[in-house]
Amino acid sequence: MDRFVSQGRLEWWANQSTCLEMYDIDITVSVDAVGQWRATGRHANALDTTQREGWDFLMEIDPHFSIAFPGEDRGGIAVRVVEAEDGTLTLTEVVEQDQHASWTPC
Repeated sequence: MDRFVSQGRLEWWANQSTCLEMYDIDITVSVDAVGQWRATGRHANALDTTQREGWDFLMEIDPHFSIAFPGEDRGGIAVRVVEAEDGTLTLTEVVEQDQHASWTPC
């Protein structure tokens, strides 16, 4: 299994031209022998009260983000984010049939 640790940026897009928010994360990605990947992470910086309210609001509306890695101007991988009580983020790649009806990756 291949694994890498990096920083990334979660982007929440309202539509193809409007990114409502971006969150820097520290991320660990593992790729198994058949190419399926799993990722966990944490916010790179603690969210202040306003940022936390925005995060919680967006997560409640739709927990789908795109993720961008260093050197990318715009996220290209669609992910579903789940946040555990301890702040750990689990990211799962969104395949086309799993996408929320109102969410379109950019």
